[in-house]
Amino acid sequence: MAADRVRDIWGTRTAYASGESWPERVDTHLVNGVAEADVERWVQSACLLCSNGCGVDVAVAGNQMVGMRGRAVDRINKGRLGPKGLFGWQGQLRDRLTRPLVRRNGELVEASWDEAMGLVVDRSRALLEQKGPLSHGFYTSGQLMLEEYYTLAVIGKAGIGTPHMDGNTRLCTATAAASLKESFGTDGQPGSYADLDTCDAMFHYGHNVAETQTVMWARMLDRLEGADPPQHVTVDPRRTKVAERSAVHLAVRPGTNQAVMNGLVRELIQHDWIDHEFVDAHTVGFEELARVVDEYTPERVSEVCRVEARDVRAAAEIFGTSQRVVSTVLQGFYQSHQATAASVAVNNMHLLRGMLGRPGAGILQMNGQPTAQNNRETGVDGDLSGFRNWQNEEHVRELAELWDVDPIVIPHWSPPTHAMQLFRYAEQGSVGFLWIAGTNPAVSLPELSRIRRILGSDKVFVVVNDGYLSETALLADVVLPSALWAEKTGTFTNVDRTVHLSEQAVEPPGESRSDLDIWVDYARRMGFTDRSGRPIPRWDSPEAAFDGWRECSRGRPCDYSGMSYEKLRGGSGIQWPCTDEAPDGTERIYTDHVFNTFDDYCETYGHDLLTGAAVTATGHAATRFDGRARLKAAPWTSPPENPGDDYPLTLSTGRTAYQFHTRTKTGRAPELNEAAPDAWVEISTDDAEALGIAEGDLVRVESVRGSIEVAARVSRIRAGTVFVPFHYGDGDGGGRRRAANELTITAWDPVSKQPAFKNGAVRLTRLAGGDGPAPAPDTTASARVTTAEG
Repeated sequence: MAADRVRDIWGTRTAYASGESWPERVDTHLVNGVAEADVERWVQSACLLCSNGCGVDVAVAGNQMVGMRGRAVDRINKGRLGPKGLFGWQGQLRDRLTRPLVRRNGELVEASWDEAMGLVVDRSRALLEQKGPLSHGFYTSGQLMLEEYYTLAVIGKAGIGTPHMDGNTRLCTATAAASLKESFGTDGQPGSYADLDTCDAMFHYGHNVAETQTVMWARMLDRLEGADPPQHVTVDPRRTKVAERSAVHLAVRPGTNQAVMNGLVRELIQHDWIDHEFVDAHTVGFEELARVVDEYTPERVSEVCRVEARDVRAAAEIFGTSQRVVSTVLQGFYQSHQATAASVAVNNMHLLRGMLGRPGAGILQMNGQPTAQNNRETGVDGDLSGFRNWQNEEHVRELAELWDVDPIVIPHWSPPTHAMQLFRYAEQGSVGFLWIAGTNPAVSLPELSRIRRILGSDKVFVVVNDGYLSETALLADVVLPSALWAEKTGTFTNVDRTVHLSEQAVEPPGESRSDLDIWVDYARRMGFTDRSGRPIPRWDSPEAAFDGWRECSRGRPCDYSGMSYEKLRGGSGIQWPCTDEAPDGTERIYTDHVFNTFDDYCETYGHDLLTGAAVTATGHAATRFDGRARLKAAPWTSPPENPGDDYPLTLSTGRTAYQFHTRTKTGRAPELNEAAPDAWVEISTDDAEALGIAEGDLVRVESVRGSIEVAARVSRIRAGTVFVPFHYGDGDGGGRRRAANELTITAWDPVSKQPAFKNGAVRLTRLAGGDGPAPAPDTTASARVTTAEG
């Protein structure tokens, strides 16, 4: 059947009941004029435009991508695709970089690879000789391949020895990793997408799943349409599609997530909705947790969060009396005040009820990008590769032995450098060489006027790997054209630990090269070698890099040792850990309720959730967690910036279903760009009436840091809060500032170091009536998609 998948984001319903398998529904889109008979081959891959990791087949004809089809065999999507998966790949077909660019006399001009790499290597070598490894920083993405991340991690940690490595994963899901490490000892999702098929309640904490993971929401909708549907509870200041289908919607005031979570935990304790046997045997910290949350009565939560006390009680009762609960968490918690504390509180809820390690009972601390998990696993986020602990000398020795380098080379003398520090060091000049790959910080980082000054400064030599001349690339000293998804081979891992192989389907345009090839070329030119005189890294192909990673991960929580490219071909993705003992992967972890908190195994000894102060090895050993989970508590504190007389509204930023990150791809996909061509500000009915603003009016949104001019969309967001999507840069705004991060604050969580994008005070001024850019997605656009139900 044919469907318009721009209008109908989630597609037709295929209802199923609790305990049944999610039915197949294969979605296919071919470009105009191409029929299935014209397709020369279908090449296995997975979607790279959200963190869901849907299995896809890429249609190829004449060495061109001509379409996309969901893989029915894949456990993640059973053939379904969302709008970005169906149409977003078309953004790779236009406006691509095809040759290196170098800056001469202030202008970027084309150059040969030898000239461009010569400039990179000369500057790199000079700075290493003059200032040492601390002069070098690397800032990557959540959209490269595992093999590329691991290659860079080895170059950075074993070849150069710099601690200054992070990625834009710091902006979206650093708190996912931090919360899992704080509670369970290491990163790694306890739950599985299969838990959605059997749970009787779903809680969504700051997670607008309907727009951020559209295929996941389709699965949830199918459960809602089937027999024995689960109840949903949503914590979100906006009245989203998820909130509309929820039994309880807690529309909390931004900056108060920790207060509402403390209130929910208190209700579980007060009503004795506790699995005492589980808590006693498998957790540490219950008494302190109970003490901290005791003051957060429903009435106190109502006062702080501006929600109804009865709704707090109702939400807690659903969690406390359901037999199988799945919780999903995303940016509404991760990018807000007290991000790690609030996300850890979600883990606390599950631990108090023993809701882990069995079907239908799980936690999904969601990712925002398709390969964010690999960024964290391999260590290009600054952590040590394989979820190893930088404070554990034995973990450092393991890596030194694997890489055949002196342990002192591997940076472990202080906490890893996070993104906000990295750009501060570049601002100060201590980092004089900054290599950015697959990301666009000139749009995505907070306080953009400052970021543009840093990237354009003479203090730092900026190298950018990208497929497009992005806002960031325009400020670089050297721009290297990168092969993108489907133009190279590699693997990537989704939210629930499912690993997919993405085969190269077509040749990259012009002289573009994969990031792996670029970094290996750099390492060879630099002459990095190990103690035995072998090159660092020892590989120069994706499959060899994957084999190297398998050995690095062996025996660690993210164990890939039982995987191979051959095993990943043909069928579904496979969940880690995958070992010789578990060759088919592992659906959910912690089934034995033994957690990764052993002193010699954990990835971190933990932190104080209020201050971020690290727990020492001695302090951790003294507590004797010994495989028991950590129940951790923190009181609510007021956010760093609050509304006042001059700036009376609270700003929140986020995503739309039709765009991804800074639109370098999706903004070039016709169907998606027609659906959401411009930024907007979402304002409540009450606030719009008070300010004399109507739907479609052009308004100025101002903070103390900057301003933007966008159209107004009047909605059911809570009064006092406004929302702006962060995808839109200023480059194609018709001369208007429209990037949400012109407004955002430079502040971050003390534990995860994730920026607080969903905090800050703004004011709105009406500029013109009705003739502003269209504020709502253009649902008149038509894109026909074939759907086959199985």
